[in-house]
Formats: sequence, structure tokens, C-alpha cells
Amino acid sequence: MQSLTVAPHPTTLHRTTRLLRAVPHTPLPICPTSPWTPPSPLCSPLKLPRVPSRSLRSASPGASNLTVRASGDGDGSGSGASSSTRRSAARRSRQYSSSVQEASGGRRGGRSGGASNGGVEVDTELIGIGAMLLAVGAGIWGVSRFLARGGIGSSADSDEEGEGSGGRRDSSSSAGDDKEKQKKWRQQSMAKVRELAQQLRSFKTVDLSGKSLGDEGFKYLAESLAFNNSVESVDFSNNGIGPEGVKALTEALATNAYLKTLNLSGNMIGDEGAKVLAGIMEQNRGVQTLQLSSNGIGDEGMRALADMLKKNEAMVCLEMNNNGIEYEGCAALADALASTKSLRSLHLNGNYAGTLGASALAKGLQENKSLRELHFNGNGVGDEGARVLASGLLAHKGKLVTIDLSNNSMGSKGAAHIAEVIKKSRSLQWLNLYMNDFGDKGAERIADALKRNKSIATIDLGGNNIHAEGIAAICDALKENSTITTLELGYNPIGPDGAKALADTVKFHGNVETLRLGWCKIGVKGAEYMADALKYNNTINTLDLRANALGDEGRPSWLSA
Repeated sequence: MQSLTVAPHPTTLHRTTRLLRAVPHTPLPICPTSPWTPPSPLCSPLKLPRVPSRSLRSASPGASNLTVRASGDGDGSGSGASSSTRRSAARRSRQYSSSVQEASGGRRGGRSGGASNGGVEVDTELIGIGAMLLAVGAGIWGVSRFLARGGIGSSADSDEEGEGSGGRRDSSSSAGDDKEKQKKWRQQSMAKVRELAQQLRSFKTVDLSGKSLGDEGFKYLAESLAFNNSVESVDFSNNGIGPEGVKALTEALATNAYLKTLNLSGNMIGDEGAKVLAGIMEQNRGVQTLQLSSNGIGDEGMRALADMLKKNEAMVCLEMNNNGIEYEGCAALADALASTKSLRSLHLNGNYAGTLGASALAKGLQENKSLRELHFNGNGVGDEGARVLASGLLAHKGKLVTIDLSNNSMGSKGAAHIAEVIKKSRSLQWLNLYMNDFGDKGAERIADALKRNKSIATIDLGGNNIHAEGIAAICDALKENSTITTLELGYNPIGPDGAKALADTVKFHGNVETLRLGWCKIGVKGAEYMADALKYNNTINTLDLRANALGDEGRPSWLSA
């Protein structure tokens, strides 16, 4: 019993959404405290014990108060009275000091009589206690400062060095910390690079993509390739490698004859790096697959690589997808195609060839005998470009097996030209015409050609605005064609009628094993037609019905078994 297999198509861009969980950030306190944990001394300044507030008039029994009359107090006797008062106060103060020195045990010093005129009263006992507390407080403060500075041998021995010297110490300390961090980071980086270098010496296939090597890290690894006789395939893609990094390959590839596949895609090589690499590869006889996609290489860099292809007799596959190659680059490449005898696979997807570039490439194809795969999607060749390309493909002296011309805005006229290639080809097995807006007329021309073709196994006609009328023509072709095993028709509005035509065809005809009808608006009715067809068909093992508004009604239980 067949089963529904939902499988993505390689030519369809699938967007993956990564859900990033937002984690609330709660900053920790510098010195966390809790009700049961006393605050750290680093959190709060040192607090000396406070003397409880007391009345200036002592309440001690039997103790007399020293009363000093300040200027302007009491009866307003003026400065004359105040001078005699000051002399009297000084005399009584000396008497108090003598009595304190003579005191012993718990006995307090004698009392001095008060002045006859009233004033501010000072508790002599409080003066002694306050002095003692101040001394204790000063001692505690000194000890705390000593400990805060780190004790004996601390670099901060005196507060008198001032903010300037402190700022200089902080600055030099910060600079030292930065240097130490940089040193540690470099040590860790080099340790990682040495680990990667060990992989190069230990395995035949090594994936070092996305390691953020940069030029410096890549130079180190390139050196390890020089006399390496184990690794055959290495992937350095997406590592921020520029022209300077590529130069490090000069010696490595000059002596290494074992490396077969070198992937440098997704870097920053540019035209300058492409020139350097071309010079290296002219002498290299080991590398057979060179991948340089997404490197910002334009016509100038492509010219250098094309000249390399004329001299290099080992290169089998060159990938230049998603660069900036236009007409001049295509013309240089066409010249190389006419002379190369080794190149089997050429990838130029996503460049800017246009009609002129396609015309130039067609001339190279006419003289080429070695090419087996041509990937030329997303170059905007149009109907005229399709015409000249078709002429080059028809005149090709070799045996092309794979052709990708998807997303090239060729239209129904372009489809007619490609149909001629399909009719006459005896080697073509894989053809991608996805997203070209052929319409029903273009589909009819392609279908007519498929009736005569005896080699194509996989054909992609998705995204070409084909309706039920065009599908009917394709169904007629399937009844006569015995080689097609994979048919992609996704993103065409064939509707329930188109689904019925296909269902009636695959019931008893054809050898189709994979049928893709995603996003075809077939609805529940169309799904029922296909379900009925699968009861009789014994070849289909993959049926793609995604995004057709089926709901539960369009999913019979036996289909998901």
C-alpha cells in the first residue's frame, strides 16, 4: 500500500523560523544582602558607633557642673565681664585637670564651683567619655583602611598620593588587564586552530565551515596542507577569508597532490583573491572540484579563472554561483570551454549573464566536448537568451546529462526553443525548467517534445502558470513516455480538473514514482481523485499534496497508513 510522503523540493526555498526564547535579565546586586546575612563591608561605608544623645547637664549624683558664660549670654554685661569669666574658667579648668590626675579607682575628679553669672553648662564627665570614643573610632577607621588597602606591602600606602596617582594606577591596571585578556584569547584561538589542523592530518574529508578563521587562522591551516597526504576534501566555506588568506594557499597547493575538493564558498575572496587562486591552480594537478560561490567575484576574477581552465587539465567541477559575473565573464568562460578537455560540471547560478551572456556561453558550448552538467538558473536570459542557448546546446558535441535553466523568464517562446533540445537530446536525464512562466502554450510544446524523448528521467515544470489545459497535454505525453520517473508540477494552478486528468493517467500509464502537486489548488475533490488513482497505481511512492486546502476531509485514513 502506498503512503503519503511529504518531501521538500530542492528548487523550492523553504524558510525556517528560529524561535528565540526571551529570557528576562535580572541584574544581580554587587553585594547581595538578605535579612539573615549582614551586609558585606564592601557594600556600605564604615559606620562608627554613635554616642546616644544626652542632656548637657549631667545627672550624676554628687557631681557639679562647669558653667562657662559665653559672650553675649546672661545679663548682657559685655566683653568686660567675659574676660574675667574666661580667666576664672581657665583657672577652674586647671583645677579640674589636677583633680583628674589625682583620682583613683571609681572616684571622679573634684568639682569646680560655677560662675556667679549663668551660661552654657558642660558635663566634664561626658568630655572624657567622648574623647575616649573618638580615639576608639579613629583606631577602628585606621584598621579598616589598612585592611581595605590589602595590609602590609599594598601599593596604595597613603591617601596623600591623590586622585591623579590613583587614576594612573587604575589606567595602567586596566591596560594590563586588556593585554592579559588579549593574550589569553590568542592562546585559546591558536589552540583551537591547532586542533583543526590536527583534523586535517587525520581525516580524508574535513568540514571546517563557519569557524570564523579569518585570514590569520586560515594561513596557519593552509600551511598544514603543504605536506598533507591524507585529506582529500576540505570545506573552508563561510570563514571570512580574503585575498591575503588565499595567498597562503600558494605553497600548500604547489606541493599537495592529494587534495581533490576545495570549498571556499561564502568568503570575501573577490577579484583580487580569484586572480591569486587562478595563478595557484594553473600549476596544481590535484584539485578537481573548486567551489567559489558567493565570493563577490566579477568579470575580472572570472577572466583569470577562465585562463586557468585553459591550462589546468585536472579541473572537473567549477562552482561560481551567486557572484557578479556578467557578459565579459561569460565570454571569457566560453573561450575556455572551447579548449578545456577536463571540465565536466559548470555552475553559474544566480549571476548576471542576461541575454548577451547566454549568447556568449552558447558559442563556447558549440565547441565543447567535455561538459556533462550545466547549471545556469537565475540569470535572466529571457526568450532570446533561450533561443541562443538552445542553439548552443543542440550543437554541443558532448553528452549533456543535467541542465538547469530555472528562473530565467523564458516564457512560452523560450519553452518552444527548449522543446527542440528535448526532442533531439539522447543523453539528457535531468531537466529543470522551474519558474519560467511558460503558461499552457509553453507546456503544450514541452509535452509534445516529451513524447519523443527517450532519456529524461526527472523534469521540473513547477511554477510555470500551467492550468488544466496544459496538464491535459502533459498527461498525453506521459501515456507515451516510458522514462520519466519524477515529475514536479508544484505551484501551478491546475485545480481539481487538472488533478482528475493526472489521476486518470497514472492509474494505468507511465512509470512515475515521484509526483509533486504542492500548492496546486486541487482542493478536497482533487485529493479524492488522486486517492482513487493510487488504488490502481503500483509505481508512485512519493506524492506531494502540500498546501492544497485539503483539511481532514481530503486525507483518507488509508492514505496515511
